[in-house]
Amino acid sequence: MSREDKTGLIHIYCGDGKGKTTAAVGLALRCAGGGGRVLFYQFLKGNGSGERAALKGVDGIDVWDGPETVKFVWNMTDEEKREAGIYYRGVFRRLCKAAEGRDMLVLDEAVPALRYGFIDTEELLEFFANKPEGLELVLTGRDPDERLVDAADYVTRMEKIKHPFDRGIAMRKYIEI
Repeated sequence: MSREDKTGLIHIYCGDGKGKTTAAVGLALRCAGGGGRVLFYQFLKGNGSGERAALKGVDGIDVWDGPETVKFVWNMTDEEKREAGIYYRGVFRRLCKAAEGRDMLVLDEAVPALRYGFIDTEELLEFFANKPEGLELVLTGRDPDERLVDAADYVTRMEKIKHPFDRGIAMRKYIEI
């Protein structure tokens, strides 16, 4: 491990406000900038986001690809949801194994993946309890299960006060994607 301090803690960035992924990306950059090794994965998002492209160029950050494009869950058929669950449960298990020897594991949008049953909550809580020594674990997403909140060391809620989406302005390149 590259850090002397072996106290790995659990972080959750949640809420209805903008900035959950941005906060996780910032923490990953801080870790890598200090010489740490980061594994970064985004559930329920395609591979086209700006943050992914930037992170892939940073020494010390390993960004795993997911599906090239991803439908919103409410647009998925039952069969697509079943297939997504199989896929994401497998990815989650591989991420947990690959986290060994890393300083940070970022699971962006893991909270909704849990809510939709694409990751098993009990399996995640088991990973919380048995994660590698010194591993900082970062999760993002709205409305985390109370058991996750109770098990986490840091919980930061982003609150939306005002957002252009409320006025019908769609996601914009460089800002939301």
